[in-house]
Amino acid sequence: MTHPIITDLNNRYTAKRYDPTKRVSADDLAVIYEAMRLSASSINSQPWKFIVIESDVAKQRMHDTFANNFQFNQPHIKACSHVILFAHNPNYTREDYAKVVDKGIEDKRTKVEDREAAFGGFAFVELNTDEQGNNASWTKSQTYLALGNTLHVLARLGIDSTTMEGVDSALIGEIFAEELGGFKCEVALAFGYHHSSEDYNANLPKSRLAKEQVLTVL
Repeated sequence: MTHPIITDLNNRYTAKRYDPTKRVSADDLAVIYEAMRLSASSINSQPWKFIVIESDVAKQRMHDTFANNFQFNQPHIKACSHVILFAHNPNYTREDYAKVVDKGIEDKRTKVEDREAAFGGFAFVELNTDEQGNNASWTKSQTYLALGNTLHVLARLGIDSTTMEGVDSALIGEIFAEELGGFKCEVALAFGYHHSSEDYNANLPKSRLAKEQVLTVL
């Protein structure tokens, strides 16, 4: 099949080694950040924070979060161009959703007089909230929508990436406590440009299950 979207997805892979001499341009970063902001989420909840690791100081802090676990991902931190922490709100409340509703009014998506009715969507949050007010599994799922969107944007821009679930959420929570503000990070994304001679995954053929095994058309 010949289509730009399919080409993007065929070319995308998980980079295993980065070229530390190459950095993503400011113009491309602007596109990436705006695409992340525009990501879809259930009831437009946007229960996330995206924390960008860019400076050498911030990279050292992120590097330190691998002190106890997942050291196989540690080399990416200083070699790649940027790392993004995809953090979710583990206790998303009606007050959090009110910010979304009020922004909808500001953007003229929702009429002022329909404000209360707009909270009807919050029922989806309540369905996924336990007695302690925890809805982390639901908000984390929304964050993965943003992650998937970002992966395709990076592929379109010709930028390599590595999704890292192998991160120490507890240490990230300590070292980036101020930036997280109570949010939780269980997945991060490194991106930049792969090392032409050391990235063994770059030239391996694409491998996916056949369409007939995963797609049913009724």
